[in-house]
Amino acid sequence: MLSVLALTSVVLLGIASQCTAISVYTNWEKHVQVGSDVRLSCSFFSWHWTSAEVTFSWSYRPDGAKESVSIFHYTNGAPYIATKGPFRDRLEFVGNPNRRDGSIMIRNVDYNDNGTFTCDAKNPPDIMGHPSNVRLLVFEKVPVQAGVITGAIIGVVLGLLILVVAIYYLMRFLVARRVFSLSMSRHGKKGKGKEGSQQRQAGPSK
Repeated sequence: MLSVLALTSVVLLGIASQCTAISVYTNWEKHVQVGSDVRLSCSFFSWHWTSAEVTFSWSYRPDGAKESVSIFHYTNGAPYIATKGPFRDRLEFVGNPNRRDGSIMIRNVDYNDNGTFTCDAKNPPDIMGHPSNVRLLVFEKVPVQAGVITGAIIGVVLGLLILVVAIYYLMRFLVARRVFSLSMSRHGKKGKGKEGSQQRQAGPSK
């Protein structure tokens, strides 16, 4: 009896832990060209429907710094941008809390904006979770990532393979059509030849 109660309590604790957990997601890194705008995406997974009390918080830690500073907070259905700091005039909330989106936009990025941005979200009663970090890297010219080059090469190779297969089947179709035409032509000549011989044989009998 005690073992059954213990097992039941473990299961209930597991369900309760699931019902209070929240997972926050951002990109790992974001590469952007100096002087342009960048969207820092943040979303979350929760076991409950999106609450009217959902909150998003963004903080920023510059490269080389030990501490982060709060730059944005969304609560009670309204966004609040920090009145101090490097982003006070360049930050815009572009998310949609009803869709679990807490994204922000940084305008006119500069080299000084290099650093780590941290997003945290709460969806009561789901409030237990870990914030997610995205590293912002500002370049004079955004480098082409190896994955993009690899994907482009794979796409070209697949396109060539599809083209070769299409040409192969087209040639087979044309050859089969030519053989069929020749076969019909020969059968037609033979048929005419037999008809003519029958007519010649029938002629003298008249």
